[in-house]
Amino acid sequence: MSDVSSLLGEQVSVKFSGDVIFEGILTDLGQDILVLFNGIKYYYIPWMHIHMVYQNNELKEKIKNPLQPSITQEMETISYRKILSNAKGIFSEIYVTGNITFHGYIMNVMSDYLVFYSPVFHTMYISLSHLKWITPYNHKVIPYNLSDESLVIHPFNNPLLRSLESQLKKEVGKLVIFDGGTDPMKIGLLNKVENNQLELSVASGENVYLKLGHIKSVHLP
Repeated sequence: MSDVSSLLGEQVSVKFSGDVIFEGILTDLGQDILVLFNGIKYYYIPWMHIHMVYQNNELKEKIKNPLQPSITQEMETISYRKILSNAKGIFSEIYVTGNITFHGYIMNVMSDYLVFYSPVFHTMYISLSHLKWITPYNHKVIPYNLSDESLVIHPFNNPLLRSLESQLKKEVGKLVIFDGGTDPMKIGLLNKVENNQLELSVASGENVYLKLGHIKSVHLP
């Protein structure tokens, strides 16, 4: 960590899963997360997905230091879970897979997943091990320019179980959509959840079997 900490306050490039490269000022870091400011907003990126951090002296555009504080400002030490907890209730963008980002609010942080409320998808479960980054919006941003009447965040009143596997067992017998619904083989009726495996009946009636560890997001239509 000492080598990376020498780059605090410097303009760096961060390469992480999927060969995605972000450029910005390294404003903070912890044991399992770093904070990058790209000139417009902060990105909170878990270390588990970072492949490389380096100072890129060839960057043409100089990024100005942030005027607004990050959500880590009052933390003595930062961590992935602390940042997720501090982001609760702030309209945010999160990225988990492919070319899809989800926009909404963190409602609860559980052992290995978080409960996320999206105005589009409504209640979602997001695997913590697959969340690549989160960036909270400015407090003045109104999601999708929705009116107060349209933007109603429905509280999740049902009891939540600590693990994603246990929570999904409660959803057996319901239609589910995994990973944003871009793959038709990940949309269907959830038949069984057992031993880190899922049995799903897709539109054709065929049963497919998925490994829970590879599921990045879940929502129920």
